[in-house]
Amino acid sequence: MSLWTRGAAASAAALLLSACGPSSVEIHAPELSKADAAACRTLVGDLPDRLAGHARVETTGDTRYGAAWGDPAIVLTCGVGRPAGFNDTSSCVTMNRTGWFVPDSVLLSSDETRDVTTTELNYRPRVRLFVPGGYRPEGFTNSIGEIGRLIEHDLRRTGRCH
Repeated sequence: MSLWTRGAAASAAALLLSACGPSSVEIHAPELSKADAAACRTLVGDLPDRLAGHARVETTGDTRYGAAWGDPAIVLTCGVGRPAGFNDTSSCVTMNRTGWFVPDSVLLSSDETRDVTTTELNYRPRVRLFVPGGYRPEGFTNSIGEIGRLIEHDLRRTGRCH
């Protein structure tokens, strides 16, 4: 095998290996006030290297306002708006002092493999957490428990979602 052929084969192998690895996750945060942006940066700076047993992975986009762990990724975004489907009669999954809205279509489903997008509503700015269905149920509970402690410490309590 010629030197060029070996080099081309090595390059192709490296390309294939990089294509098989976890891809980076893009964070999309809305426009934030100065106070909310600062609070989100503090929260994101305090996030752990591991969440629910998964290592933190690379993110792109608005990286100061979110993070991701695992493959498929658990994704946190800080500074999100009110979740679709939430109203005055909605209930929340409570963990310590945090209240997480989970849409009824997921909350009332017996399918434990469904992805969960949950939003914390007791503190501002709001935090959204996406948990892939394959990590349920422990991954969901562990994630909101670990993140909840940081939310209580870093963000401002504004209400109570039951």
